Amino acid sequence: MHSLCLAMPSPSPINPLFPLKQHKISRSIAPRKIFVIKLHSHSKLPTSDPDHDVIKGRELEIRGLLPEHMPKHLAVIADGNRRWASERGLQGKHGHRAGRRAMKEVILLCSELGLKALTFFLFSTENWFRPKDQVDFLMAEFEDMMVSDVEEYRRKGIRTSVLGDTSRLPKSQQKAITVAEETTKGNTGLHLMISLNYSGKHDILQATKKIASKVKDGMIFLEDINESLFLEELNTKCTEFPNPDLLIRTGGERRVSNFMLWQLAYTELFFVEKYFPDFKEADILEILRSFQQRHRNYGK
Repeated sequence: MHSLCLAMPSPSPINPLFPLKQHKISRSIAPRKIFVIKLHSHSKLPTSDPDHDVIKGRELEIRGLLPEHMPKHLAVIADGNRRWASERGLQGKHGHRAGRRAMKEVILLCSELGLKALTFFLFSTENWFRPKDQVDFLMAEFEDMMVSDVEEYRRKGIRTSVLGDTSRLPKSQQKAITVAEETTKGNTGLHLMISLNYSGKHDILQATKKIASKVKDGMIFLEDINESLFLEELNTKCTEFPNPDLLIRTGGERRVSNFMLWQLAYTELFFVEKYFPDFKEADILEILRSFQQRHRNYGK
């Protein structure tokens, strides 16, 4: 059994931990509290049919999910790969490869469940400070992922985009990203977004500079600036659903680590103790069930 926490925004300081029984979540509790539930990784669940991109509403209900309350955009901070490897006496690269396999399982499941958007935070601007051999390995893995999986994603209707400043990435990886984006740009199923060399602070800063430049050049007036205009300048402008409904972070850490700082304003946050390579379909389904019990009023 593994602990999982759910956090929402709150206007005042509060006691952060509230144990829950099974999946029950009180709807009277104010936002920004953290909820602890139990993940039963041994739960028996119906197996999915890989030949279908989107399972029908009745099949969602069989899994205990309400079609009308499914999140449109799920964001994932896939943390814990190196610790997973270390606890098994393995090199860090084995943890990253195990994480890559888990990532693909999540992508295909989300496509099958009919989610509209899925964002993975894989490499931050701060990650460049890691040892060079580790960074080189990660860059090679990201490139191989783009090349080897793009055809399968094209067939399954998955569209691929990359968020972040790609100019610093290796040229071969930039080319692989361009090919993946072009190959899948016509797909209308799940929109998969991979965050590489991404920073939430930088995203806001670059959007601000672009808007300021437009005001300076007389393209827009100061009075024209609003949230909708700002969203159009963020990295997530590539998707119809820029703001995640749900964020999952594995690995036990309880922070967003400079990820999608603007877009996460009203996102439901789940923090899971499991390392990402151990994160399975049963865990996602259990989180989705808990998410569907939340009453989201956006401060109203």
